[in-house]
Formats: sequence, structure tokens, C-alpha cells
Amino acid sequence: MAKLMKKVAILTSGGDAPGMNNTVAQIIKKAIANNILPYIVRDGYEGLTQGWIEETNEDFARKIVNRGGTAIGTSRYPEFAKEEVRQRAINNLKQLEINNLIVIGGDGSYQGANKLVAMGLNCIGLPGTIDNDVVSSDFTIGFDTALNTVIEAIDRVRDTNESHNRCGIIEVMGRYCGDIAMLAGIGSGVEIISTSENKLTEEEIIQQTKKCYEKKYRSIIILVTEKLYDVHQLAKEVEKGSGYVTRATVLGHIQRGGMPTAMDRYLATILGTEAIKQLIAGNAGICIGLSGNGLQSYSFTKALAMKRK
Repeated sequence: MAKLMKKVAILTSGGDAPGMNNTVAQIIKKAIANNILPYIVRDGYEGLTQGWIEETNEDFARKIVNRGGTAIGTSRYPEFAKEEVRQRAINNLKQLEINNLIVIGGDGSYQGANKLVAMGLNCIGLPGTIDNDVVSSDFTIGFDTALNTVIEAIDRVRDTNESHNRCGIIEVMGRYCGDIAMLAGIGSGVEIISTSENKLTEEEIIQQTKKCYEKKYRSIIILVTEKLYDVHQLAKEVEKGSGYVTRATVLGHIQRGGMPTAMDRYLATILGTEAIKQLIAGNAGICIGLSGNGLQSYSFTKALAMKRK
């Protein structure tokens, strides 16, 4: 086993998330402390296929530890679904005598890692996405930072709404997972929340807003998950049906950027540490997540089959 543990490669995949750099940095430091030579893969699975793999060191880890985004780059690479493409990626690792790969990303990244495991590569997955949509982990790296960014944005929109007696519709990321909208909405006291799991009709939104208008609320915030509505058209309908002057704000990629919060840095650190511990113990083909107050590992197959509660 000692021979197999000489080298480990690290890649980030899918959407960038604050805290990914902390994870990469901790893996590098923990690997070196255990006489394992760390490598970084530039630009995710595309870089793995193209051979953009390079040895790294603790100096690189120190430089990136407090930065947002991912310093080693990421990509969405649908071509990785092809077996011949994945085989090129594995061959690139074999040429460098790298037997282990740590993948930081969401479900799509886990699917790619699971296919590499089936082809004989030792892989460990760590949850990194602002959407918090990796079911095998209570929270994902980047979610807390995005949540704080959204709450700050809501507070700012609230200020101007109060000044002008307006309604504001704010669209946040999350797609099929409404955790950003739900937790940010609860935390900032918004009046109306609509997510993919609990979608309101446009008429329901209008009627709830109208009730607030009748109660003489000076400001209303409607928080919605992306892809549910044309929010600018919805703003026109809400204005027409409720009496409030209504404006829509799409937060977009501002939610992904920025320095990671303390909680994301902490989560990144303990997950990065655990990944190296699991590799040293000879465990691979697993992903690691936060469960309750501790860490839990699952096979990729089991994790990908889990359903959201």
C-alpha cells in the first residue's frame, strides 16, 4: 500500500465555490506531511484529459488559502461522458505514476469520479458547490459563503424598498435545490419564498403580495430560485395586481464569488484532512460529507442514489 500512496492529484470540477481553494490547500499540506507527493489538475476533467497536471507544494497552498473561486481552475466538460475520453485521462495519470485522485465538486463531478472508479482509479469525492445539492452532505463547501452573500444583498434591497415603499423580487441560484432561497429567506425575514420544491404560482405570489399591500407593509421581498419564472415579467404582473411598484433583481454569479466565510474554511479544512486520511487507510471509491456533527463516507454509487428529504 505504501507504494500506491506516493502521489495524489487534486481537481475542482463544475461551478466554482468559495472554499475550494482552502480544500486544495489543506489536501496539499496534509499530503506532504504524510510523504505523499501532491499534484494539481488545471481546469477540471478537461485538464485531466488534456494532461494539464503539475506537481505542487506548500508555497502554492499558502498563496491560495484565503482566495475565493478556485485557483486551479474548473470547467464543465460533457465530453468526459465518453469512455475513450476518460481513458485518456487515466493514461495521463498513469504516465506520472499517480494512482489517486481527489475530486471537489457537485453531483456531476461525482458521476465523473464514479466512472473513473469503475475503470480502476482510486478516487475520493468532496462536496464543493454553492447550491448545497449534494445529498450525501448536510452542507457543501461554498454554501455558507453564498448564503451570507445573498442575505447581504437582500438587506440592501430591503433598504431601498423601505425608502420607496416598493416590492422587490430577488432571484437566487439553486436550480433544483432551494436551500439558498429557503435559508436566506428565513434568515433575512423575507415575506414570500418560492423554490423548485415548493413553487408558488404567479397568482399565489400576486395574492400574497396584495395582502401585504393591504396591511400597509412599506417593503416586500419575494425570493425565488432561478429557472422558475421570468422574474422581470413577474415583476410587471405583481405590480399590476398588488399595487406595489415592483422591481426584479437577478443576483447571478455574484453569489459564487468572494472570500470564503469562516464556516466554509473550516468545512474545507476538515474535509481535505479526511480525504488524505481515507487514502492512507486504503479507502477509495468514496465521497465524504458532513452528517450531523461528524463526517461520513459513502460509496459514490450510494451517494448518487440518495434522495433529498
